[in-house]
Amino acid sequence: MPESTKTGRNILFITTDQQRFDSLGCNGGTVARTPVIDRLAAEGVNYRRAYNQNTVCMPARSTMLTGQYVRTHGVVANGIALPTDAPSVASYLAEQAGYRTALLGKAHFEPAFDPQLQFEENARVARGDTGPWRGFERSEQAMHAAAWGKTPIAHYGRWLAEHHPEHLHSFAGLLQAEPGGDTSAPETKNNPIPREWYHTDWVADLAVEWLDSLGQDDPWFCWMSFPDPHHPWDPPASELPRVPWQELALPPGHPGSDDEIRAVLARKPAHWLAYWEGRFPNMEGGPAAFVPSQLTHDQIREVNAKVHVMNELIDEACGRVLAAVAARSWLADTDVIFTTDHGEMQGDFGLLYKGPYHTDALMRLPFIWRPAPSAGIAPTVVNDPVGQVDLAPTFCAIAGIEPADWMQGHALPTSDGEAGRVRMLCEWDSQFPGYGMHLRSIYRDGWLCTVYEPSTAGQPNGLEEVWGDGVLTPCPVVYEQTETGPGGIGMATGELYNVDDDPYQFDNQWDDEARRALRDDLVADLYDNLPTDVRSLKVVAPA
Repeated sequence: MPESTKTGRNILFITTDQQRFDSLGCNGGTVARTPVIDRLAAEGVNYRRAYNQNTVCMPARSTMLTGQYVRTHGVVANGIALPTDAPSVASYLAEQAGYRTALLGKAHFEPAFDPQLQFEENARVARGDTGPWRGFERSEQAMHAAAWGKTPIAHYGRWLAEHHPEHLHSFAGLLQAEPGGDTSAPETKNNPIPREWYHTDWVADLAVEWLDSLGQDDPWFCWMSFPDPHHPWDPPASELPRVPWQELALPPGHPGSDDEIRAVLARKPAHWLAYWEGRFPNMEGGPAAFVPSQLTHDQIREVNAKVHVMNELIDEACGRVLAAVAARSWLADTDVIFTTDHGEMQGDFGLLYKGPYHTDALMRLPFIWRPAPSAGIAPTVVNDPVGQVDLAPTFCAIAGIEPADWMQGHALPTSDGEAGRVRMLCEWDSQFPGYGMHLRSIYRDGWLCTVYEPSTAGQPNGLEEVWGDGVLTPCPVVYEQTETGPGGIGMATGELYNVDDDPYQFDNQWDDEARRALRDDLVADLYDNLPTDVRSLKVVAPA
């Protein structure tokens, strides 16, 4: 076999959807068995304080693709399509270093609720188009369910409709809070689909097939993107005996009783307790009809059990793809990065889903980089903060090229103490104008600080042009300005936690006078480091 002329290493970028940091054995998880990913961590760099730049899908995924903060690429919320002129690290790798590129699995750079097929991400599926798209020469997508009514969703839905139509509707309904499973938990089902036809294995099959199509000396970037463990919680029923829900304890982030939940949530800004009690519909992160206080402990156990099963299936699928990489003799020259877009409450505080809740359950990410052995980077654990904005520059470093000038992060560190690694930022802006919530967070020095800017409830943002003026009606919780922070920042309220002493963020120290100087310093640092390059885009559809 001729000697390779490649200058950059191959990149296998693995993402999941809505996976918690503590879901993995290497991060303290004690239920799901994740030996493949744990081995990647043992052989590489495990980042213990990785944070996303937004706590829902589209903004986070757009940051991974562009290497930009959400306010810069403009997808500040679900419901805003990533512009077609947005930069793509896949395009950059192909143009600058000759990489072959593929995105296989969930994309979600554009709204998924799109019956008129106005967005290319959905229109291309209807045409049977598998690429090129957004810099990926091959791109086939899967979502969490296979069909809306009679309409297949994504390439996976079309494949299932063609080859196994009897399972097109085997999945639980997405965002409908319909009861199912053994305990009537929301969005839960004992899915009759055989494991080999479930979307986790389908995505792995695509990755193996694409890798097998490449020339031996082709440099490649493969983004393998699993839709799980995002709700609905409906892995194949054949796999459920792996984790019997009846044997699970409540998750450690659950306060224990209804009275304890109320006590914890009462110390947080008003929409936390209002969500649990059903007075604040969490339309931006889950089903509008869902009321967390109606959950039983057994329902929380069943949801968690199904999530653990999903995570085991992902781990095994990763193992199969890595075996295919090894079979091509690529493993020694392939970097593997594993992460997710955001987390899941999964019973913490007695809650499910995600949304405008800046807590480690949603913000802190599993984040592992197994450099190619040829890179000579020693295995380690890094505690300094990193984020999704750092992924694109890291891909460039692996490829042996300079990062693009539009990338705002920095290549991932391989040890603690590298210059500039002191903070990570996360933002929230509502897609529904009647909510108008704006959260800005900073993690630094073991503290998580979140500023609630005054709500803009009722101010148009574009969605009213699609859904009518009814969406401008203010939601039940509106935050008014109560004080002025450093630099004249208007603040409605906030949250402040020492995440080492208070890992589940139960004790909000925002109003503690003894913490005022620290709080003000964090707030000033937060606003000093938010990008000033802001792209303002309209909300065009719910997502």
